[in-house]
Amino acid sequence: MTQTAEPRAGTGPAPTTYPRVNHWIGGGLVAGTSGRSGPVFDPATGRQTRSVDFASVEEVDRAVRAAADAFPAWRATSIGKRAEIMFRIRNLADAHRKDIAAHLTAEHGKVPSDALGEVARGLENIEFACGIPQLLKGGFTEQASTGIDVYSIRQPLGVVAGITPFNFPAMVPMWMFANAIACGNTFILKPSEKDPSASNYLAELLKEAGVPDGVFNVVHGDKVAVDRILEHPDIAAVSFVGSTAVARYIYETGTRNGKRVQALGGAKNHMIVLPDADIGMAADAAVSAAYGSAGERCMAISVVVAVGDVADPLVEAISARLPKVKVGPGSDPEAEMGPLITREHRDRVASFIASGQAAGADLVVDGRQHVLYQDGQGFFLGVSLLDHVTPDMECYRNEIFGPVLEIVRVPTYPDAVAIINDNPYGNGTSIFTRDGGVARQFQFEVNAGMVGINVPIPVPVAYYSFGGWKSSLFGDTHMYGPEGINFYTRGKVVTSRWPDPATSKVDLGFPRTR
Repeated sequence: MTQTAEPRAGTGPAPTTYPRVNHWIGGGLVAGTSGRSGPVFDPATGRQTRSVDFASVEEVDRAVRAAADAFPAWRATSIGKRAEIMFRIRNLADAHRKDIAAHLTAEHGKVPSDALGEVARGLENIEFACGIPQLLKGGFTEQASTGIDVYSIRQPLGVVAGITPFNFPAMVPMWMFANAIACGNTFILKPSEKDPSASNYLAELLKEAGVPDGVFNVVHGDKVAVDRILEHPDIAAVSFVGSTAVARYIYETGTRNGKRVQALGGAKNHMIVLPDADIGMAADAAVSAAYGSAGERCMAISVVVAVGDVADPLVEAISARLPKVKVGPGSDPEAEMGPLITREHRDRVASFIASGQAAGADLVVDGRQHVLYQDGQGFFLGVSLLDHVTPDMECYRNEIFGPVLEIVRVPTYPDAVAIINDNPYGNGTSIFTRDGGVARQFQFEVNAGMVGINVPIPVPVAYYSFGGWKSSLFGDTHMYGPEGINFYTRGKVVTSRWPDPATSKVDLGFPRTR
């Protein structure tokens, strides 16, 4: 591999130039020519470590041409050969887990255990795509009518693109490109400009695995690159994961330009805790799901809905666990939670702590008191807990996307479900209870795309599909799994007859099956 994780910044003076993260087009690194670039930081130190090229319209067009030129041969490659290459991708990604994770720690700030967990969940999607011969099997009906057979097939779309977020710079691209290229498409990835290096490293692994040049391309950049992807006539489909505002823009712009679009947006995930729940188990789950990856997960639990008299002991159990959460850089082997992605985002998250307290919430634990927030140079914020939050508060109405857990207290189970169903987001939700009947009723009536029963982060395994409801998803298709295969292919039905010419005749009647 030619690209390795950048060593952590020291305490000396900042350099005047930084290593550049280039595009990957047509099977190799291509230096940007737009004259525009952006900084890449180590969030644990607050120091810039790289610069990333920002693509121009012409550079996006170059990537599309490379992908379009590669498509005919890749589509014609046998399914067995594509599966063989997918197995090699899987094996290389598995062998280089720690190298991929090192990029995530260096540029996103995740501690190694969290980064390795991301890689593992991404690998599941590549493993799913290795079964592409089975996944693309069609149907066949013999003798649908006299002498006529009917069969269905699924074929690739052509050039497709993925626009991915900063919080999962390895896993979410794997959600997209694995199924896309296994189905016979060629792929253009536009990763987040905040942590771009993992994408280039994955491109190197794919090339080593035997993916032909042009089948997988990476263009870095900002809105210029995004808009060109959404407008380019040769891109057939776009996948996106990010905030709701941008997801809506991606969906509306892409579909207006004739593209198939799946755009996953924001979330405000609630976890109901009923009075019969195991308090210790629920508290462990709430802490794990709220503060893992510094809360920068679209499936993070950000609101615990405490029902009835469970609230006081539950808040006590959660708050007792928070001093034990070790916050620190990825270089600290004991660290469980790292920094946030940028200083601006860290400050935005901290502002919701202040606004919640000002609105009347009880600030049980204040992450702004953490020494790394007050004295550190990185983008750290300690864990925070707000109790007695109400749905009219600004902190509740917004997706905080940081290490802040809110407690909403309600008297009954129906009140708890009503709060979730009234929320504009519908990504994931969970319930903690010992009552199977209530759990079954919850999964039946709650308006969310992914439901956990005594599971706080119900991210589906790779052979199901990931996606929310309401303002958490724009488009009709969820991501990865079976729905991912459908998204990256289109159906074709063939009606076939091999007749005896002696029986041929003119018949203007509508074709019958009997």
